[in-house]
Amino acid sequence: MRKDHRSGCVINRMVEMFGDKWSLLIIRDIIFVNRRHFRELLTKSLEGIASNILADRLQRLIEQGIIVKSDDTSHKQKVIYSLTEKGIGLLPLLMEMVAWGHQHLPDSRLRGLAQVLDKGGPKLWAEFMAELRETHLQASNANKKARRPTKSSGISAMQRIQAAYQPALAKRKPERVGQRRAPHARIREKDATAGNQFRLI
Repeated sequence: MRKDHRSGCVINRMVEMFGDKWSLLIIRDIIFVNRRHFRELLTKSLEGIASNILADRLQRLIEQGIIVKSDDTSHKQKVIYSLTEKGIGLLPLLMEMVAWGHQHLPDSRLRGLAQVLDKGGPKLWAEFMAELRETHLQASNANKKARRPTKSSGISAMQRIQAAYQPALAKRKPERVGQRRAPHARIREKDATAGNQFRLI
């Protein structure tokens, strides 16, 4: 993680952290469509991220305390990426970006998402953040219940947001030649934290 900053300005510090082409898009996919494994972040990327770039950006986000990597209890050879509280705190920023884009970028494919966020207002934002905490953070059931607002319907905030996001997912860019995966049955990721062993992802 970078320690020599160009200035102490908070905006500059954030640009240094998220100013590349991919980091916020990875966070977007983890937050809005719950993609938490390397394979799905790679193969379902709207923009067609390369595997080496994805691995590098995930490691950067771990070092910055935005996400954590842990063993997936559903598959002993998989790892799963989870948001930290610091990462969940980026949700309002992403929502404001969606709202700004809806107003100033008329060709955006996320107009439906912007409308849902605008209609739901702060209450929807709070519900969604609470659901993200339940999904990603290790907390007691009592704390989860105390933290989660009462919802006005049986449909969760995450379900409403994901439904609004579907039109963009249906228009995913085709895979480029340079991004074709090797013809192996499974994708593998080198896990430097486990003695340079390979893990399925």
